[in-house]
Amino acid sequence: MINVVSHIQNIEGLQISQNKKSERIIDIEFKDELIDKLIFPFHKFDITALEYKPFTRFTIAKSLDDLTKNKLSRFLNLIIKDRKTGCLIFKTNNKNKKINDIFLTKLSTAISHLIGIPNHDAMTGKFYARFHVKHDDASDSYLRKAYINMDLHTDGTYVKEKTDWILMTKIEEKNVQGGETALLHLDDWEHCDELSKDPVGRQNFIWGSPSSKNIDYKVEHPVFFNDEEERPQISYIDQFPEPKNMEQGNFLQKLSDSLEESKNKIVTNLPTGSAVLSNNYFWLHGRKPFKENKNLSRELLRIRGSFFTN
Repeated sequence: MINVVSHIQNIEGLQISQNKKSERIIDIEFKDELIDKLIFPFHKFDITALEYKPFTRFTIAKSLDDLTKNKLSRFLNLIIKDRKTGCLIFKTNNKNKKINDIFLTKLSTAISHLIGIPNHDAMTGKFYARFHVKHDDASDSYLRKAYINMDLHTDGTYVKEKTDWILMTKIEEKNVQGGETALLHLDDWEHCDELSKDPVGRQNFIWGSPSSKNIDYKVEHPVFFNDEEERPQISYIDQFPEPKNMEQGNFLQKLSDSLEESKNKIVTNLPTGSAVLSNNYFWLHGRKPFKENKNLSRELLRIRGSFFTN
């Protein structure tokens, strides 16, 4: 039994609780009263200002934190860095007409800037990415392929920047069945001890990316590495490693199969306006296939980056 109850705090404007599907995940619901108070400070900067002037992102982050008497930033950092937890799900009232794509982009920006610095997202050339998943797809990545399972993975495997955390926000959804979010904590994975200690998983693998990612280099790193307390951490996605030999190829297949077959995988359907913030070193995430619909449309926002160093 994991005791995270001591983490849960009373913060004005927020409803905080343990997730019903996993005691490792903390749910944070933004009450309408807090949303109303955010409208004015968020209105000060349009999206272009946030994109062109990085300091404005910290301004709206401070506005959010101030409205919680500076408790939210401390709470987020406590949860996201704790190995026992490391994952939060944010929810808003999707019937609140004040909450639209612009507001959710600003809210996601504010949340992320309470824990760290976002990486430059080369796919869009910004500090964030917004992208659609639709019925028709001609992309070179599983990211937009609606009817194929997006296997469990971590982000940032193919870039030089540190990727400590990832925030994914569901901006919009229409004509959708399926497409549930899948999550797995490394310590709940049945084969963690076996595969994280396999010498092959500690070898350097070559990681590349398709042209849509706009990355013109490759990186090398192992799948598994340890944190300061000698606990295993993972950096892995199935599409991007380039095995050097049979040994590495077979290891990756075994890893992929055992992750997808885990009975401890959490599968949850998140409403529009919700977001998942997770530690990228010990939480893996994925997506179940959608049911086919020619009018299917989902838009997601992604921000990923590193923790503050001070």
